[in-house]
Amino acid sequence: MTAVLTAAVACAPLARVSGCDLQVPLVQGGECTYANLDYAASAPALAAVTDCVADVLPYYASVHRGAGYASRVSTDCYEGARESVARFVGAADDQVVVFTRNTTDSLNLLASCVPGDTVVLDIEHHANLLPWNKNGRRVVTAAATIDETVRRVIAELCSRPAALLAITGASNVTGEVLPIARLADAAHRCGARILVDAAQLAPHRRIDLASSGVDYLAFSGHKLYAPFGAGVLVGRRDWLDAAEPYLAGGGAVREVGLTSTEWAPAPQRHEAGSPNVIGAAAVAAACEYLCTLDWDVVADHERDLADRLRSGLEQLNGIEVLQIWDDTADAVGIVTFTVDGYAPSYVAAYLSAEHGIGVRDGRFCAHPLLARLGVSAAVRASVGLGTSSSDIDRLVDAVATLCETGATWHYEETDGRWDPSPDTRSFPRPRFRSPRGDGSPACK
Repeated sequence: MTAVLTAAVACAPLARVSGCDLQVPLVQGGECTYANLDYAASAPALAAVTDCVADVLPYYASVHRGAGYASRVSTDCYEGARESVARFVGAADDQVVVFTRNTTDSLNLLASCVPGDTVVLDIEHHANLLPWNKNGRRVVTAAATIDETVRRVIAELCSRPAALLAITGASNVTGEVLPIARLADAAHRCGARILVDAAQLAPHRRIDLASSGVDYLAFSGHKLYAPFGAGVLVGRRDWLDAAEPYLAGGGAVREVGLTSTEWAPAPQRHEAGSPNVIGAAAVAAACEYLCTLDWDVVADHERDLADRLRSGLEQLNGIEVLQIWDDTADAVGIVTFTVDGYAPSYVAAYLSAEHGIGVRDGRFCAHPLLARLGVSAAVRASVGLGTSSSDIDRLVDAVATLCETGATWHYEETDGRWDPSPDTRSFPRPRFRSPRGDGSPACK
């Protein structure tokens, strides 16, 4: 298997990320460099992002109302982060940037603002499926092809009025990319707006809201190489200004009395409380860095890695690679598969314990989609800027070994999860040390 794979063109990482040299223990003894193939869940921080955070931290202070020097710097940093995000996504003049916690937070915020029904597909992540119940959700069943799926969406939008079409940019299960501009045009022709869940799209493809016609966009910093607790909602101002504030509190107001409140317009209207300045700065740093890359190179890098992985897996007996549509033209670097005779949790535990490879297993917060694909769970490998072809080769070789000879260690199942038994690895825990340095508790 290795000989077949190494005949392909080798792919080096496109950027340096945190943890790229992480050494992890193996249950059979020794250690190896960690192969992180779980970017779709949470991507490691870019070196440019951690450098930015280190630069900003000394100036961290309250924003917007502080006259102190650090407060002025923090305020400029926070508001400047909006400008960086807006440039990154090609926001139109009437679109504002609201900082949130993550994509789920962004979608729930928008759901509280939508003045009518929302149309969704049955393939969505739960974050883009559950919030729309608040004002009426209509679910379209995806067809076997993207073309027929789009036709079904258009038919539903035009059958009766809808306020919003909420659609994934790229599936978090299979990586398949939807024709966003085409769907935006269809939504507008049917009198609806469009929201794109870009959690999986933004880190991997160029987005231009103004040219594509997308009205609202949501994504997470932790998937955009900026895992510091911030997310983003970008969108048209009118719905955001008309809705009740997402949270009631300081920072979201212009004037407060005991009997009435005058709320601020968006984005401040939906950012009550002390904002995550460091998280916003991290997202902005990631956006600025990604803007320096050639997106065609990024897409080619991921496509080569994903093709390498699919090709390797498809040469093995008992492997099924999942796919939603027969006519997929583009996909980000996500490959999800099953291994005959092995529970996905077993496969993931084996890959980690015996080979130092990190993947994701389960239903990926997309239960209806997994049911539609006819599996109860699967294994997902996902790549990013820090992934190399050697990471892919290690995964294929490890799966081949499992298929051909089985695991070398014993594994036990507890509550549906498999773990090595015994697990000889040590797991470091964060320690909050006493400033006295004597190991005694800091608080008594």
